[in-house]
Amino acid sequence: MTSLILSMHGSTAVLTMNRPEARNALDQSMREEFTRLVPQIRDDRAIKAVVLTGAGGHFCAGGDIKSMQATVAGKQDVFDSRNRMLGLHRWFDELLDLEKPVITAVQGSAFGAGLSLALAGDFVLAAPSAKFCCVFAKIGFVPDLGAMHLLPRLVGLQTAKELAFTARVVGAEEARQLGMAYRLTSEDVLADAIAFAERFANAPTEAIGYTKRVMNHSFESQRAEVFQQEALAQTLCRESAFHQEAIQRFVNKQPALYQWQD
Repeated sequence: MTSLILSMHGSTAVLTMNRPEARNALDQSMREEFTRLVPQIRDDRAIKAVVLTGAGGHFCAGGDIKSMQATVAGKQDVFDSRNRMLGLHRWFDELLDLEKPVITAVQGSAFGAGLSLALAGDFVLAAPSAKFCCVFAKIGFVPDLGAMHLLPRLVGLQTAKELAFTARVVGAEEARQLGMAYRLTSEDVLADAIAFAERFANAPTEAIGYTKRVMNHSFESQRAEVFQQEALAQTLCRESAFHQEAIQRFVNKQPALYQWQD
């Protein structure tokens, strides 16, 4: 059984974590599939947006604890463990900076690394059943898969510490109030997420992608660096086919190529 399924809905790529018997826990096969599929999505210009979700009523329960039994201290070289984490970071970093809108459709558990995967979305849509938990402290771990970077930026440093130190569960409504979730949906969160993603079908993908990349790194960048990135991006966008057609449509009083539909 494929642990990560790629399907297409119009111009939207849907990535479904497919280990429902383990609440879609992130095992080696799923990590390998992310490594393979994220670049494939990146390079496919027909894909305008991405939805990440989980099968069987859960998003992702985090790392596969059963597989961790084989890698406990003393049973694996410490540098092998480090390389394993760096391997995770490579594909996850590429997912974070994917120059297309990423929508995460969260139902059920988004725990541990699953929380990090949920927060990788530019827009986190949460079903009523969604539960988020920075659970790492319960097994003596630090937050990983980028959680220590993402969580403080979304909820603030003090709240991020509280969630990490206590490992408490956050429901869908509180997640929205804290800024972890963008919007609450029906329990059919996948359908809602696909409908949301399809609004980007006629979007200027390159302009949105560049905006995303610069904003993702703006907290660590000096103002002058952001200004330089802005100048470069605008120069590129000015020469794009999308911009040229959009200008012609404006001059000719035709409907805009891209209009957001609420």
